[in-house]
Amino acid sequence: MFSRARSMRPAPLAAAAAAVVAVCGLTGCSVDASKVKPVSKTFAYAGKSLNVTTHEVATKIVAADRKDIKVTRWFDAAAGTEHLTWVLRGDTLDIDAGCSGIALCDAKFKVEVPKGVAVSKDGDRILIGKG
Repeated sequence: MFSRARSMRPAPLAAAAAAVVAVCGLTGCSVDASKVKPVSKTFAYAGKSLNVTTHEVATKIVAADRKDIKVTRWFDAAAGTEHLTWVLRGDTLDIDAGCSGIALCDAKFKVEVPKGVAVSKDGDRILIGKG
C-alpha cells in the first residue's frame, strides 16, 4: 500500500568518505600548517586600538616595531573546501582559515601590530603594546 522511496543520500556520503580515505592513503592524513611556507599580508593602520576576530584559529599576536599590521598565515589542507580570509575593516581585523565538508586542514596565524596599539582578540583585551 505504501511505497518506500529510497534515499539517495548514502551514496554521495559514501563517495565523499571514500575520497577522504583515498586522500588519507596518499597523504597519510598528515596536515601540519607549521611545515608549509607562510604567506604574509600587510595593512596600513593608524588607529590606537584593534579588534582581531580569529574564528578560533590558532593566532599569536605580538607588538612589533612597525607602523602597519603584518599578518602571516600558515595553511595546509588535504581535503575539503578551503575558506581563507584576512581583511581589515576600520578597527577590526578579520582572519580565518579552514575547510568545510569532509575536511583535513590545519592553520595558524601570527599578527604583528605596532607598539602602543591596544588589541582585543575575539572580544577579550589581550595586548597593549608598549611604545
